[in-house]
Amino acid sequence: MKKILILLTLFILVGCSSAPKVNETPIRVGTLPAEAALPIIIAQEKGMFEAHGVKIEITPFGNPQERNAAAQAGEIDGMIADVMTGYTFQDKGMPYVITSDINEDFKILASPNSGITTMSQLDGKEVALIPGLILEYVMDEIAQKDSFSYNVLAMPSFPGRFEGLLSDQFAGVVFTEPQAGMLVQNGAILLGSSSQYGIKGGSLLFHDDVVTQRSDDLKRFYAAYNEAVAYLNDNPSSEYSDLLTKYQFPEQMGAYIDNKKEAFGTATAVSQDQLDKINTWSQAKGLIDKPADLEKAVNFEAIN
Repeated sequence: MKKILILLTLFILVGCSSAPKVNETPIRVGTLPAEAALPIIIAQEKGMFEAHGVKIEITPFGNPQERNAAAQAGEIDGMIADVMTGYTFQDKGMPYVITSDINEDFKILASPNSGITTMSQLDGKEVALIPGLILEYVMDEIAQKDSFSYNVLAMPSFPGRFEGLLSDQFAGVVFTEPQAGMLVQNGAILLGSSSQYGIKGGSLLFHDDVVTQRSDDLKRFYAAYNEAVAYLNDNPSSEYSDLLTKYQFPEQMGAYIDNKKEAFGTATAVSQDQLDKINTWSQAKGLIDKPADLEKAVNFEAIN
């Protein structure tokens, strides 16, 4: 009997030691109502973060301005953003680090009655977007590749850009999904997308304290994130679409997911080419005073 008790005790100890030690302090992540948030939301709602031994707290934001204000106030530890935001934060002494890419595809759309059906027809026209972020970078890159110029109409408001395009207040707009698909359903003209032009600049950012002091937790975050990507690719939206509304997604998100042709991708590194191009672009736009130090601004160790 004593031998049995000893063996049972050893078995319990070994089993306990194999479970990941959970840091009870959550990593606070800010999301936006865009497809990039889906793996994070699914990993949270389906218990994948917990299963991998990391505590995550999600704060949904309606726009990048709210997200940035929360980051400045120290209210979030990580966020869905873009490379230029990472560079800008670093330039301002806010040590957020680019740790991976995100699922993204920015669509360029023309207003219903503009008569515009090709990208080059935006030449000399107003395009509503948020200056200094990925939306403007995408538009600039496309304009350069297709040899036309356009006028920036600064409009941070999601509803303002959405409703303004449908009422023909301006010629074009840049949106991600699901908003882009909703605009097309309401008569907007799809002209092209960032993926068609090979442009990719969205990213996940985490505070340097998380990257350096909680590196194991960050690896667990990405393990759960990638598990959620597999779940998204293997299951219809009916399995989880009801969960998305509390993260500020419209009800139409489920239809977009089910009609999405490309699979969701696991977290990967942002290419060196895009890092360099956005570095040059950010300085030219006056977002940063000097080129970003990529040794400080980028760290892909958690996904390797």
